[in-house]
Amino acid sequence: MKRLIGIAPLTHLELSPPDMVSNAAAAGCDGLGLRLIPATADEPRHDTQGDTPLVREAARRLRDTGLQVWDIEIFRLQPATRVADYEGALEAGAVLGARHVLAAPQDADTARLADRLGQLCTLAARYGLVVDLEPTPWYEVPTLEAAARVIEATGRDDLGLVVDPLHWDRAGGTPAGVAALNPAYFRYAQLCDAPAQRPSDRATLLHQARAERLMPGDGGLDLRGLLRALPAGIALSLEVPMASLAQTLPALERVRRMLDKTRALLAGVD
Repeated sequence: MKRLIGIAPLTHLELSPPDMVSNAAAAGCDGLGLRLIPATADEPRHDTQGDTPLVREAARRLRDTGLQVWDIEIFRLQPATRVADYEGALEAGAVLGARHVLAAPQDADTARLADRLGQLCTLAARYGLVVDLEPTPWYEVPTLEAAARVIEATGRDDLGLVVDPLHWDRAGGTPAGVAALNPAYFRYAQLCDAPAQRPSDRATLLHQARAERLMPGDGGLDLRGLLRALPAGIALSLEVPMASLAQTLPALERVRRMLDKTRALLAGVD
């Protein structure tokens, strides 16, 4: 069975959403994610809320290339979050034919977080989307296990988990821990690499995660162990921001190299 490999928006964030579609197609990806809501204040801003001209152009390129949007991001669930404020981005996701909503659990109050998550699931379902949680080690829900407990608190069976290898490793995750979770939670996964040594401070952790990762197989993360713990053949979204390399190597060439390295890695796993 052919393993599907896509590209996450953080990998080529210098591009607009329509150009991300074109880049993913030219590189030979099977799908891609699109960032409709910026994660940081210094990211590029695009008109991606609702059925906008830019969203329609991205949708046109998707039709022309035959690619599909796997997920849209990033939907933060924080103490002050108003889920209704996300409707414009969800509408855009529907126009793009997206499948998943990537949500970031960032609230220490499990009951409140579960309630907001349930609200997001209900709203997303109106647009034909399902929600997946991605924990990060510097926020209130740092591990896959903690995120799974939030899912359980919702009482819903339509939620998933997305594992990011860097976040998973930096939070102390193990392949055995992944294998112990409900495999139905894992509908797709991200892939990247990083140095084996974990950062000792938050600033370095954030910088590495957001700007300086390594291509799969070039670092020291236990990617083979992680992939073997996940459901067989799971689709992979390459999230590999490389800000330094991006100054000299165009996005298309970076993604092509990532795909080659990923396929080589998978040859030793699949």
